[in-house]
Amino acid sequence: MKQNIETFIGCDCEYEKAEIVLFGAPFDSTTSYRPGARFGSSAMRHESFGLETYSPYQDKDLTDCFVFDSGDLELCFGNTEDALSDIEQHADQIMEEGKMPLLLGGEHLVTLANVRAVYKRFPEMHIIHFDAHTDLREDYLGAKLSHACVIRRCHDMLGDGRIHQFCIRSGEREEFAFAKEHTDLHPFDFEGLEHTTCDWAEIAPLKISAIRISISCIVSLSSTPSRRISISFRYFFSMP
Repeated sequence: MKQNIETFIGCDCEYEKAEIVLFGAPFDSTTSYRPGARFGSSAMRHESFGLETYSPYQDKDLTDCFVFDSGDLELCFGNTEDALSDIEQHADQIMEEGKMPLLLGGEHLVTLANVRAVYKRFPEMHIIHFDAHTDLREDYLGAKLSHACVIRRCHDMLGDGRIHQFCIRSGEREEFAFAKEHTDLHPFDFEGLEHTTCDWAEIAPLKISAIRISISCIVSLSSTPSRRISISFRYFFSMP
């Protein structure tokens, strides 16, 4: 018999062989609307078994990768900085052993901890940010450590020209003004929407075209050996 330990599907490689270490950060203490993001990492693991590990579009299988799921961290919900510190230390340990950390949230602020860990080793890093929201506020209700400020805090470290934002459709006027001066922002638009009733053969090129700019961005950034990229996804960017 084996222990009943639920991992993300296909991520059950032995730690010593792993190239990527997945871990969850169940934290949502700065959530401003509906709490519950702390349950996100465990929910993603559970629901992942409704997927297939094989992608016919890429002809690749997740089981061909070497991914170890180290479970969820036990974080302090009452102290944001302590929680971020614990996440950063965990990511530090993973990279110290020559592996790549892959973080599941949790609210968006947990991204800051991973970025802090990567930035210490790769100060020339870039961020690819997929989201519906800019998250570029200087503070939210007086708090500088908030889900609404996470990309602004990342900019405090990285500076101009190294944060690339996609699918953005929401934010304050000041955030968009800041982005215009300091980040590479690609707002959401309705280009191609008139083709959504066409046959797949007609739609596919449009979909490919829509993501080509982000793929080109990632490829061009990663062409420098010493450069590292942090990719941040929030499910909001895919919602209507």
